[in-house]
Amino acid sequence: MKKRARDELEEMFEELGELDEVRALTRKKVVADSLRRAMKSQRVTPAEMARRMKTSRPTVYRLLDPSEPGVTLDTLERALNALGLDLEIRLVPKAGAKRAPTRAKTAA
Repeated sequence: MKKRARDELEEMFEELGELDEVRALTRKKVVADSLRRAMKSQRVTPAEMARRMKTSRPTVYRLLDPSEPGVTLDTLERALNALGLDLEIRLVPKAGAKRAPTRAKTAA
């Protein structure tokens, strides 16, 4: 039942033209929440985080704000370094997306 409800929600957002935005905000929420949990477990305050990142507290607050989409990879990388973390990124085809045809290799 959960899969069906998720599929229906995705269809609804796709019909509204908002599916990509919803997915981006969901990813940002996951990243912000993970950073917040890491900071809490290491007892790092936003002020200390800003010091470690060599930035301002408002930048840290933007990084931790799940509704703020404008976080750069550079800022994220500095945050991860400040917490001793690494980031793994995978690129995967979208569900239902057609793959580009591959070219056949020719003998040289």
